[in-house]
Amino acid sequence: MIIPVFVTAIIYAKYDYALYLFVVAMLTDLLDGLFARLADQKTELGTFLDPLADKFLLVTSFILFSLYGWIPKWLAVTIISRDLIVVIGWVLLSLIFHRSKVEPVLLGKAAIASQLLLLAYILLSLTQPSIPPVPKVFVMLTAGLTALSGIQYIYKGLKQANAA
Repeated sequence: MIIPVFVTAIIYAKYDYALYLFVVAMLTDLLDGLFARLADQKTELGTFLDPLADKFLLVTSFILFSLYGWIPKWLAVTIISRDLIVVIGWVLLSLIFHRSKVEPVLLGKAAIASQLLLLAYILLSLTQPSIPPVPKVFVMLTAGLTALSGIQYIYKGLKQANAA
């Protein structure tokens, strides 16, 4: 579990370590998923746990970054709310209709990618003072993709519920 070490690095202002840990977490996640697909070793448990671990790192990061004032609090609320909506929707579909298949959507992947890039940019700017602050358009793009993907997941969930 890299999250406690990552949080500790942030708390003690060791932003270079936090950046390394963040990049390592993202690269190992990417490689793990790639190898699982290439070797056809995907399991239901892995399909559930892998995104869950990613979510823990993202949610933890957005909470910390908003508390430190590196991102607007409304952005953290938007991102965490979208994740809660997706998880609650998945649980409801699973409990009520016995359908637990939530497939990723392109907008969802784009939202996650923008969130990861935003967090990495912030960490990089903390370690390299010559890098300018996060452009507002980057924050707005991340918020927009997150909100749109949340709407798309709600639409897909309602569609599944109506089909049942």
